[in-house]
Amino acid sequence: MDLAYFWYEGARALMGPGRVAADLTRHALQNPANPAAYSPYARSIAAGCEMFERVTRRYGKPRFGLDSTDVGGVAVPVTERVVWERPFCRVIGFDRGFLSPPARPQPKLLVVAPMSGHYATLLRGTVEAMLPDHQVFITDWTDARMVPVTEGRFDLDTYIAYLQAIFRDLGPDLHVMAVCQPAVPVIAAVALMEARSDSAVPVSMTLMGGPIDTRRSPTAVNCLAQERGQAWFERNTIAYVPPIYPGAWRRVYPGFLQLSGFMAMNLDRHVTAHADMFDHLVTGDGDSAEKHREFYDEYLAVMDLTAEFYLQTVETVFVAHALPRGTMRHRGEPVDLAAIRACAILAVEGEKDDISGVGQTLAALDLTPNLPQARKAYHLQEGVGHYGVFNGSRYRTVIAPRIAAFIREMAALPRERAPHLREVV
Repeated sequence: MDLAYFWYEGARALMGPGRVAADLTRHALQNPANPAAYSPYARSIAAGCEMFERVTRRYGKPRFGLDSTDVGGVAVPVTERVVWERPFCRVIGFDRGFLSPPARPQPKLLVVAPMSGHYATLLRGTVEAMLPDHQVFITDWTDARMVPVTEGRFDLDTYIAYLQAIFRDLGPDLHVMAVCQPAVPVIAAVALMEARSDSAVPVSMTLMGGPIDTRRSPTAVNCLAQERGQAWFERNTIAYVPPIYPGAWRRVYPGFLQLSGFMAMNLDRHVTAHADMFDHLVTGDGDSAEKHREFYDEYLAVMDLTAEFYLQTVETVFVAHALPRGTMRHRGEPVDLAAIRACAILAVEGEKDDISGVGQTLAALDLTPNLPQARKAYHLQEGVGHYGVFNGSRYRTVIAPRIAAFIREMAALPRERAPHLREVV
């Protein structure tokens, strides 16, 4: 398995001429000056060429493209700014160009994007819904194949250390939203900071569809990890990055393998979607075809994960269940969720989530006995799956307003700092 990446890149190189030929043929058959372009036969060939080119393409990292937001019916320009950076992550801030001070407080909100294959841009809709009333930041994780091996390792412990550094840099009045996989490192980072009486502990954390305790309502993903164990994943999913990338010879869980797993989970749905795309192209339904392009340009853009991060996460979260069992450690220091007394928690779950089953995120409230009930909240969204927890119409109209209300409520509560919390230099 170690050389699978080399075989993959070799196959991509061999397909290159065919991809170029298909693209040139498509453009020729869609040229308005070509009389044949108007025949059903030509449209079918052009559609087939586009489908071939898209299936064999490597999709680059998409843009957020959030150039403006609507605040009280007024369009406010938005610009991106890097506010924190390390080799494996940078934090992007979305600055809004208000002409006058906003009418209501604008809490600082850090969205912790999952490091699970897709880029942080998958949370574009998540960020967009929170922009009107929050100063939003997001973790933008770096594709492991682009990080030279001289920059060192990146594992789950490093991830947690990064989060603590970000929390301290963005300030003690910070609210955190962890989407899916980051729920575990986020709550672990907060527990470690509270145990050390760190004054930079966030005001609140919203955990969305996260695998806090995967023993509850185990899904097919959870069961696979439990049955196979870390050793199986190391043998079958880890490969070396080829020397054509800056991260040459780094051991990674390649994005193309992750994508094959994503697609296999709902293969019939993806096959149907691509068949529909072909029909839209043939019939000239440009709007439907463009929606397909937009979705799959994002969905098919994947990044590599470092082997050590992936394998440690599998073992800690899905096999050993170390966090709920109280055996998780961070660089030798115990992760004790009972230490959480100040940072409020909102757990959000989707009724039809097939990645993190119902109850897995709710476990965070049960595992923090010393956090007052007034600082705990739970929301179960009916009728949505995993993706719907942080994107889509239900997220925009129900979940995002619920999170915003929780943030305002927790920001209004007095912080219980002394003697529990103190300044940490």
